[in-house]
Amino acid sequence: MITDISQLDPKGTYTYADYLKWQFDESVELIKGELYRLSPTPRRAHQSAVSHLLIGIGNFFGDKRCEIYTAPFDVRLPVRNEGKPDQLHTVVVQPDLCVICDASKLDDAGCLGAPDWIIEITSPRTTKNDFNEKFNLYEESGVREYWIVQPKEKTVNVYVLEDGKYALVDVYESGEIPSRIFPDLIVSHERIFR
Repeated sequence: MITDISQLDPKGTYTYADYLKWQFDESVELIKGELYRLSPTPRRAHQSAVSHLLIGIGNFFGDKRCEIYTAPFDVRLPVRNEGKPDQLHTVVVQPDLCVICDASKLDDAGCLGAPDWIIEITSPRTTKNDFNEKFNLYEESGVREYWIVQPKEKTVNVYVLEDGKYALVDVYESGEIPSRIFPDLIVSHERIFR
C-alpha cells in the first residue's frame, strides 16, 4: 500500500489502477501515465478567482441540467496511447472548475468522460501544464470549451473546440467574457479578479 507520495518513483509510469490504490493526502493528477503534483495550497488570488467564477457560473446553472464541480474532483479521460494506438490510458485530472451536462458521465468516483467546459486557474507550479499537457489532453478528449485564467496577469484565455482542435477565441483583459457553448452565460472580468 502506498501511503506517502515519496514511495513513488516521480519518473515512473502509472495506471488508473495504481492511482486507486494510493492512500496519501497530497493531490495529484495522472496524465498519460505520468504523475503531476498539484500546488499544495493555492494562493489567495487563485481561490478568489475560483470563488467568483463558481458563484457566477453556479447561479447560471442553478435550475439547469448541467452541474458544476470544483477541485478536488476526479475527471477520468480515456486517451489513446501514442506508442500503442490500440491501447488507452486513463488520465485523471482535477480541474479547478468543470461543467458536465451529461449525467451519465457522473458516478461516485467523479466524472468519466469529457466535461463540456473546463476552467483552470494557473499558479506558478501549473501554468506550463495548463497551457501544454492539459491543453492537448482536453482538446484530444473533446472538452468543448476551455478557459485558462491567469490571476497574476489578470487575463482569461478562451478556447473553443472546432473540428477537433482548439481555436483561441480571445484573451480577455477586461469587460464581459461570454461562454461560447452557453451563449447566455456571461462572466465579468472585474468580478473574477476582484
